[in-house]
Parts: sequence; structure tokens; C-alpha cells
Amino acid sequence: MTCMKPEGRTPSDKSQAGIDFNAFEKMAPRPPQEADKASRNGGRVKANGIAPGGIYKPNYNILTPHMRSPEYVQLSTAAAITLGIMNGNMHRCSCTRCLNLLLTYPEGCRANCAYCGLARHREADRDYADRNFIRVDWPAVPMEELVDIVARDPENSSFHRMCISMITHPNSDADTVTVLKKWTERVPADQIPISILSNPTTMNRKDVELLRDTGADIFTVALDAATPYLFDRTRGRGVNSPHSWRKYWEILNDARDIFGEKKFGAHIIVGMGETEYEVLSLVQELVDMGGHSHMFCFFPEKGSLMDHLPATPRDQWRRVQLARYLIDYAGVRVEQMAFDEHGRVSDFGLGQRELDTIINAGIAFRTSGCPGKFADDISACDRPYGDSPPSNIASYPFQPQKSDLKKIRGQLKSYLSLPSKEL
Repeated sequence: MTCMKPEGRTPSDKSQAGIDFNAFEKMAPRPPQEADKASRNGGRVKANGIAPGGIYKPNYNILTPHMRSPEYVQLSTAAAITLGIMNGNMHRCSCTRCLNLLLTYPEGCRANCAYCGLARHREADRDYADRNFIRVDWPAVPMEELVDIVARDPENSSFHRMCISMITHPNSDADTVTVLKKWTERVPADQIPISILSNPTTMNRKDVELLRDTGADIFTVALDAATPYLFDRTRGRGVNSPHSWRKYWEILNDARDIFGEKKFGAHIIVGMGETEYEVLSLVQELVDMGGHSHMFCFFPEKGSLMDHLPATPRDQWRRVQLARYLIDYAGVRVEQMAFDEHGRVSDFGLGQRELDTIINAGIAFRTSGCPGKFADDISACDRPYGDSPPSNIASYPFQPQKSDLKKIRGQLKSYLSLPSKEL
């Protein structure tokens, strides 16, 4: 089987009603609007000057305290539930395997990414610590208190990995190192290894080296957009944001050199207007570099510049999920696959029996990310329901069961031959 490369697209390509992918022209973000002067750079929080007092749970009805990293970090709702900091249950999950930390400042992230709930344009309506991110709230916790909890018994912790997510802020580079040191002083890196979700815009090669030398195990770059044009439209000049495709690749190449094979990777969001051929070609490029890809299904984040747009159709998402797994873990190359005139996968480049075995294993449809303790192809970063509601799961944060696989096969439609009853 040889790869059929689709014809090149331009922004004028037409989408079709009811088509099973998010076409380029219908995925344009709204233009960003600047906040009033009083709201910019965390103006409200700094003017009120309320001192933090322990754990802060996002609540839009009270004044947000003046919290800053490295003394404070935010963590995902799933991590807060796992730690016992918040009450709640996760649909079909008992815990999350990754402790995701997010740097926090009243000024917030100074970037303006179109799909992100943390974007700068939200200064007008939400203080930074109150903004949703990948569909959930992020409570703020004193870093010392968080480390105290985990350091009691790291060997038997639910967490397989800790990840520090940087943001675009003048203090982000230095504060990431401080947070990393606070962690490694008390939690052995061999018991809970550490990933960095970087902010290339503010970094140089020495910053990448310092993070490795301070104890980080894996370094990732959130490319998110699969092509330079999409990157500029959603993360760069198109939305008055400072990021550039060139700078992100510069730091990604540095990470390859410094962290080494299988210790670096990139995040990619599927369904923002790229073709399946384009995103899978990027996956192949990362594999050829010695890295790995972490995929997210586009979801219209509340308050973002793309919250009016459709989520990625499930059939498009399942095709890309499966193809990405084959490239990353089954030795299939994108050149072996075939694509139709819309750039959709029409052949996965693998025999039906082998393909059925991989689908029935279910791992291809789990959340992808940095590995945990179970297996290289099972992510510690399971991000429960970060890219979909539980009612229509995109990335499974648990092992799909027979009923789940039957639904997945239905979403893959005519690409498969094995009847669901044989599962």
C-alpha cells in the first residue's frame, strides 16, 4: 500500500454540510477584543489586594486573592479530587494518574490562544485563577501544602507522574525551576517522574538544559496546531498572540538534543481545520525525530475565541486516534496509509486481522500523553474528560470495555469488517 497524498488546500476550500470532519473554513476563531485598562494584567486582583489563605477553589462570586507562583500553583479538578483537596467523583474513574500543576499569577497567561480558556482576552470577564481550562476549574493550592501531601508516601501514591505546565509570563521560566526544586527535594524522581509542558516563547536552550539538570524526565511542547498556517491563525498574529511556529520548533529540537529519544514530545489538537493527512504527517515527523505525540480532540472551551465552533466529529477523531497509535506503537508509517480527496484516512496500511487486534485492545482510544507505570503506550496523563463530556467520550481515561469498543467501531464505520458481536 502506498500513501496517496491529497491535493494541497487553501483557506478558500469549501466544506460540505454534514461532512464528518471539521473543515478549515468553518473553524475560524472570533477576533479577540482587548479588556478595559482596569482589568488588564490582573488589575482587579492587584487593586483589591486580598491575601491568599490556603486552598482557593474557583468561585466567580467572591474576590480572587492575590496568588503567585512559585508559592501557589493550580491543579486540575481531577488531581484535586485524587489528593482529597476537593470532594467529588469522576465518571468511571477512581483517580487520575498524573498530578498536573499550572503556574499562576494575577496577570495570567499573556498569550491569547484562540481555543484556550486561559487566554488573555478573558481579562474582561474572569480573573486568571477563576478561568476554566480543558473543561474544568483549577483550584489553587500552596505548593508546600501540596508537596506535604504527596511526600507522605510517594511510593504508593496514585500518581504515576507529575507535570508542570508553564504559561506565557515573564516569571514563568524561573518559577518553573523553583517549583521543580521544591518537588524534587522531597519526592524522589524515580518514584514519581516529572514532565514539563513548556512555554517555548520565553525559553532558550539553556532553560531546557536547566530543567533536565534539575530533575525533569520528559519535556513537551504544545504545538497544538498541526500546520504553520493554523498555528498563526489560532496562536500567533491571527489572535494578537506572541507565539510563533519557528520558535516552538527551535525549542522542540533543543529538547530532542538535550532530553534524548522518547523523552520529548508535542501536543496536537485534532479538528481545528487541518486534514487528517496533515496531522498524521506531523505525528510521523515526531516519530522520525525520536519523539512522541500527545493528542487532544478539539472541544469548544467556554469563554474561548472558538467556543462557538463544533467539537471534532467522533468519526474523524477515531480515525486519527487509531492511525496515530499505529504510527507511534505499531511500526506503521504514514506512507503506508491512503487518504481520500479530503485528506481523510481511507486505508490504515495494516491487514484487517492485525487492525482488529489493535482495536480490540482498546489502548489506541485512551488518552495519549507521557507514559506511566503500566506500559509505554498507556499514558499517566489521563486528563479525565479534558476534551469531551462523559456522555460522549473522546479520549478514554480508563480501559474501554466491550460496550465502549462497540461504540468506537460504530464511529469508525466502514473502515472495519469485524462485526461488533464478535468483540
